[in-house]
Amino acid sequence: MACIASPILLELLFFWNNDSFTKGLKAIEKSTSLLLFPIFIIGNYQRINFLRITQIYSITTTILMLLLFIRFNVIYPELMNKYLNGIDLWEMGYQFADSIGIHAPALNMHLAFVSVCALFFVFYSIKNQEKRSFKIIRLIVFILSFFFVLFVNTRIALVNVLAGFAIVFFLEFKSKINVKKTAIISITTLILLGSVLFLFVQKNPYMKEKYSKATFAYMDKVGKLDEIDHPEIKVFNSFVTRLSIWKSAWELSEKNLPFGVGASDGKPELVKYYKQTNQHFLAKYEFPTHNQFLDFLLKFGILGPLVVVLYIFTIGYLGYSMKNAIILSFFLTFFTSNLIDDFLLRFDGIAFSGLWFSIFASHWLQQKTILDKGQKAA
Repeated sequence: MACIASPILLELLFFWNNDSFTKGLKAIEKSTSLLLFPIFIIGNYQRINFLRITQIYSITTTILMLLLFIRFNVIYPELMNKYLNGIDLWEMGYQFADSIGIHAPALNMHLAFVSVCALFFVFYSIKNQEKRSFKIIRLIVFILSFFFVLFVNTRIALVNVLAGFAIVFFLEFKSKINVKKTAIISITTLILLGSVLFLFVQKNPYMKEKYSKATFAYMDKVGKLDEIDHPEIKVFNSFVTRLSIWKSAWELSEKNLPFGVGASDGKPELVKYYKQTNQHFLAKYEFPTHNQFLDFLLKFGILGPLVVVLYIFTIGYLGYSMKNAIILSFFLTFFTSNLIDDFLLRFDGIAFSGLWFSIFASHWLQQKTILDKGQKAA
């Protein structure tokens, strides 16, 4: 419980370092769920049905996304026409996410996890010899969930979802349960995945450019983005922009060691530093750190990144100790997402991780209790 609540405990510990009392309280309020979720969920861990919750979550989210996708086509037919005709392909995922009211990378972090859960339950359906209709439904849910990851089309989410699929495949084969059936469904799933991905890339040729030239363009301009002609067009989502932000955040963090600038003052101080160092493009769009480790280093000093490591890697420990593909995939997704973004800065990222961390911990406690009882009986 203390581990899950560690970010808010850190904010309370360093509350004195905020310049604004009101903004400091607001920062704490945003993280309150990290205190409430473990109390109510882990406090009743015996009642948590991990598989049932995960099934409901993956199916419900996929159905919701399908309804929102249909709504998007009805309300913004001109955007879909542009998309189908290969015009301004780069904006589609962000436009779709905006229509829902969520940041595209945050949405796709959720969707990547949903897709991995959906694949897990495809295997689960076969191992438990469910009815054929159930197997077909689970397969449809999986294909739809993967399609939505591709449609929103953020780079780190696609990498994470493919890595998550690999974890599921590996652990399913390692379990040596229904090897023949597992092999058949794995080959079938890979063919379906490959087909969906191939058709999507053919329809969206910008993906080839996005994952190669667009991502790594102008790498010689780190910290000098204003020398690029129209940087908001050419490098807004490129890696060089992230590196420029990280460079500034690191330099500012070094100047404010060992206690940082305060929880409520991280972004304002960073924007001020952009202006001081004549980085007008970064200052204009007021980019946050886009790295959770650097964000906490800037806000809380030396202790900040240590808390982030404790928070995220404990999820990895839970998954590894139970050899659970869903938890390991969540850990990988949340860890890599926070390398290029700062989801403990956002309420959706805080609530998302705190909720599932608490559910994972409850499942771990259940397994530990069963194991302890078995050892005592032996």
